Amino acid sequence: MSARFGTLGEIVAAHVRDGQSLALEGFTHLIPFAAAHEILRQGRRDLHLIRMTPDLVYDQMIGLGCARALTFSWGGNPGVGSLHRLRDAVERGWPRPLELHEHSHAGMAAAYAAGAARLPFGVLRGYAGTDLPKVNAEIRHVVCPYSGERLATVPALRPDVTVLHAQRADRRGNVRIDGIVGAQKEAALAARTLLVTVEHVVERLEPALNAIVLPHWVVTAIAVVPGGAYPSYAQGCYARDNAFYRRWDEIARERERFAGWMARHVLGCRDHGEFLRTLEAA
Repeated sequence: MSARFGTLGEIVAAHVRDGQSLALEGFTHLIPFAAAHEILRQGRRDLHLIRMTPDLVYDQMIGLGCARALTFSWGGNPGVGSLHRLRDAVERGWPRPLELHEHSHAGMAAAYAAGAARLPFGVLRGYAGTDLPKVNAEIRHVVCPYSGERLATVPALRPDVTVLHAQRADRRGNVRIDGIVGAQKEAALAARTLLVTVEHVVERLEPALNAIVLPHWVVTAIAVVPGGAYPSYAQGCYARDNAFYRRWDEIARERERFAGWMARHVLGCRDHGEFLRTLEAA
């Protein structure tokens, strides 16, 4: 069965619901900003956000009050500093309190891999000497039945919906990701529903060294959204806008300025193309 193609608005409306667990994955590269913005335009609420490295995209979602919980292993504005909307939610409960489930990168990877394998939990040699088990009751331990070694465990992550951005898909719905990846493959295979935005569609995916191909039978729906990872980057398509990440530190620092920026550039736009045009005009 081939993946369904539609507009971004259509696939979000069909598959993203209030109260779901939602993973928008991307490790600096191929972050699905366009999809996140469409979720915000459609007013989804009470989401449990999951991501190995939440940065600007989750700062925006948390700042607009759509998230009730965050499972993560690092949060910040890469190369710049804190996420001010995330901090405001954690420290002051604005615009609503945010429940945190903090892990290490290795713990998140193990949890995604367990979800992809349909196992109840992941096992890793980690967390020893850290305070994370004190603040995250989901981190537990088992004794290896073969060696007697005490190992850490994390519950499997099985997002209701995983959203990815990629460079290309073919007309049947096979998706190819080139360049740096984080936990995209594991998050895709762990998901109950997988939505993908792509730069363009091709007749046939050519083989490429080290590329990841997600077969059409694991992909629920695809939308073609050129520039859909901006301001992050898509290798071979466009570069990361480092100046935007620096500007975001000031945009997000104050509640009123943040809300005004989001109203103008995200909530007030029909789609991602209009979002990009408003930035050019700013």
